[in-house]
Amino acid sequence: MDVKRLLLLIPLAVLAYLIVVQWNQDYGQTAVEPQAPSFSASQSESQAPESRADEDGLAVPSTNRGADMAQSMPGDDEASTGRELIAVVTDVLDLRIDPQGGDIVYAALPQHKLTLNSDHPYVLLSDSESRSYVARSGLQLDGQAGRIAFTPEQTEYRLSEGENRLEVDLRAEVNGVDVIKRFTFERGSYAVDVNYYLANNTEAPVSARFIGQLARDNSPDPSSGPKMGMRSYLGAAYSTPEDRYLKVDFEEIQEGNFDNREAEGGWVAIIQHYFVSAWAPPQNQQNLYYATTDSRGRNVAAFAGPVTEVAAEGEARLGATLYMGPKVQDYMESVAPNLKLTVDFGWLWFIANPLFWLLDKIHDVIGNWGWSIVLLTILVKAALWPLSAKAYKSMARMRKLGPEMQRLKEQYGDDRQKMSQEMMKFYQKEKINPLGGCLPILVQMPVFIALYWMLLESVELRHAPFMFWIQDLSVKDPFFILPILMGASMFVQQMLNPTPPDPMQAKIMKMLPIVFTFFFLWFPAGLVIYWVVNNIISIAQQYVITRRIENDPSVGKGMKTK
Repeated sequence: MDVKRLLLLIPLAVLAYLIVVQWNQDYGQTAVEPQAPSFSASQSESQAPESRADEDGLAVPSTNRGADMAQSMPGDDEASTGRELIAVVTDVLDLRIDPQGGDIVYAALPQHKLTLNSDHPYVLLSDSESRSYVARSGLQLDGQAGRIAFTPEQTEYRLSEGENRLEVDLRAEVNGVDVIKRFTFERGSYAVDVNYYLANNTEAPVSARFIGQLARDNSPDPSSGPKMGMRSYLGAAYSTPEDRYLKVDFEEIQEGNFDNREAEGGWVAIIQHYFVSAWAPPQNQQNLYYATTDSRGRNVAAFAGPVTEVAAEGEARLGATLYMGPKVQDYMESVAPNLKLTVDFGWLWFIANPLFWLLDKIHDVIGNWGWSIVLLTILVKAALWPLSAKAYKSMARMRKLGPEMQRLKEQYGDDRQKMSQEMMKFYQKEKINPLGGCLPILVQMPVFIALYWMLLESVELRHAPFMFWIQDLSVKDPFFILPILMGASMFVQQMLNPTPPDPMQAKIMKMLPIVFTFFFLWFPAGLVIYWVVNNIISIAQQYVITRRIENDPSVGKGMKTK
């Protein structure tokens, strides 16, 4: 290359790099989550957030879509502004419960920060001007005219040190039926048991039904920042014995395209990047699953339990489990069957699942997710070593025998059919597979895509540090050093490959490192680490095999010279 041209390209490349880094600092930050309420459980009522009016009820449709909602639970008609919310704080949850109906209108996760260096917890549920996302639960009870107005025993609850269990009781009386709505929290658990305890003090039986709803507007996913490429799913999901994992996106809900269904067991959830909220009713009861919209235009994914008859002077308990937290498979496995499928690894889940299992086991030993990815890459590369070696041998032969292939091209250049015949004879004689160089990439692409989804979906990597400037493996390298290293390693690999005989193809191949570097700028750092390590191992393997083939006198022994 011309020295003057090189001296010009170097400062231009440095300037382009600095511009991209500055652009990333100005515009490439993660989307900001709506701020948590500015009060703690110990602050006064005047500082507490106000509960927004819930204008519609917990409507329960029949099993046929489009049927009238004859069975309904009317909502609040009175204004709810100024109601004091009930604060509940455990080691992993910070909640606010509206005493009108007992809905959870705010849920923060203290062990998951809003951003990497933030002091604020990540807010999963919030009913604010910027985003409305709440977990509602109600009781459809004979003679009930609206949402039940509960009276709490106190307005502040906290799981103290040394305690493993916390119960929050809300009490009410509805037409002679004593109702206790109890929230049960366990230390270290994102699952909350929500139960209604009924005592029928009348002389006639009453019927009751538990309803659980998740209501969310169409606001963007705050845990998924600006990215290029595939994005994590945002929407509702259901599980029944017939459909282990059924996605229902918000557009389908808005259009009313979900067919209500009855099933034994199951669960309903709203899923976003890294986090999920889900209602899991008892698995031995028949439940109705449905989706609708409310008067505020929110998407509602819900279930209704069976109708229970409470005899005169009798008692009953109705309930379900509400999960609000990160998509950690071990946590969700204990809540309901198939709930861990909300960690959506895409259509290559059968590759991604064992890869994550292996990555998790490696992390148990190493304790650093970045180095675990490095070791996982080495193990994956070792598993693909024989196939890669076979392909590299073919490529090394083509590299060494390049002059002879060029001679054949020049000799039969005007007769393409004859040249193709001679080239095929040459390949057979020298045991060359012209497509052998593509095999390593073709084999690795499913692994690469599976790893992409695995690293994209794994909340374990969120805010997980590696070393030096890489302090969050789930987002892009802030200085783009890893993508540049990836591009450089890809360029070195090309130098070890045979030059394509077609000039146009050769130019395209030279552009690939630049194109891949551009796309990798926005990939999660954990994925780029995998690709860089993979390329370095490939370079070492390819270099050794190429030198061995070049020094083998039996290769190309019968080569002709022009």
